[in-house]
Amino acid sequence: MGQCETCAVSKIRLYDRCSRLKILQEKKAILRLYYPDSLEVLTAYIESELKTANFKDSYQFIRKGYFCLDESTSEEKLVFNRTVTLKDTFAKEVKR
Repeated sequence: MGQCETCAVSKIRLYDRCSRLKILQEKKAILRLYYPDSLEVLTAYIESELKTANFKDSYQFIRKGYFCLDESTSEEKLVFNRTVTLKDTFAKEVKR
């Protein structure tokens, strides 16, 4: 897939829960209970209109959730952090 000439290069951070339990009771349990997939970082080409994104606004990316602009954004690469998912499948995974 080739690079879109009118698109902006961006880094997308997909944050999820950091632990498998609501409350960690023992300090030793922290590493054992850490959820390894709590952060996924993607490189994506997004619409060029987002080059003028505002730090105060949130943006919905289709089928992924709502995102805000990260402070580490530069003119060369936009960085967005997911703040809310659209569909929560974590509860189904925990029940398995």
